[in-house]
Amino acid sequence: MKKIALINDLSGFGKCSLTAAIPVVSVMGIQACPYPTAVLSSQTGFPSFYCDDFTDRMDYFTDEWKKLSVTFDGICSGYLTGPQQVEKVLRFLDAFQTEHTIYLADPVMGDNGRHIKAYTKELLYGMRTLCERATICTPNLTELCLLTETDYDKLVSFSDKPDFLQRIHDAAQMLLETSKTSKTILITGILRKHENQTFIGNLTVSSKDSQSDFYYETPYTGCGFSGTGDLFASVVCASLVQGLPAKDAVKKAVDFLQPAIEEATVAKIPPNHGVNFEKYLYKLL
Repeated sequence: MKKIALINDLSGFGKCSLTAAIPVVSVMGIQACPYPTAVLSSQTGFPSFYCDDFTDRMDYFTDEWKKLSVTFDGICSGYLTGPQQVEKVLRFLDAFQTEHTIYLADPVMGDNGRHIKAYTKELLYGMRTLCERATICTPNLTELCLLTETDYDKLVSFSDKPDFLQRIHDAAQMLLETSKTSKTILITGILRKHENQTFIGNLTVSSKDSQSDFYYETPYTGCGFSGTGDLFASVVCASLVQGLPAKDAVKKAVDFLQPAIEEATVAKIPPNHGVNFEKYLYKLL
């Protein structure tokens, strides 16, 4: 059975990180191997939570797994508490990443033009380093702007203009040019306005020729929910490990998530609690 190492936190509430990734990878017929970065009572969007940072214990997983002589078909990293954890992930990559390994780096640093509380310049530098090592990295628009020093407010001011996607492509191309191994930059959660409606889309950029890239969008419900980014990244990583091309992986992830997001919007589920993705896991079979 193929295996994916899932480097992320474990949150009791919020349906995100490892609690989102493990069932997705498992239902897709791949062994999920959790590598916890922290254990939280609930994800950090809740007004109160307990967090046990695992930074000083992460190397134990790397060392013990090396003793087992295991190999991984995929590695997927997400939220990290700081630059020290980036160093731990790099050590893990040095031990387990090969030319045949699909490594997806989700550089979690912010959204909607705002960065997370744990954001620092050191974390930004570390996330850039992970993206350089990745087969595919999945920044949202905010994170793409941080990684490429692009003005977010200026970029989104063109969301209703015909050249909006080209501007995003150009920013992503800057990230590709600095990469050592990345083949694809996948920009997620792009809000685009046209025909008096707002859509949310995902753009894959893998070459200088924008004609070869892929953009897939669906109507935006107006709501965002905890864990949808983790679910999306997990489907994409598992799909690539299965041998699907990036554009098919994106479509599979969106088609899995869209009904869950629409249902959560109608039911007015509090955003911090996430979507009821479990009932749609059959779509990944």
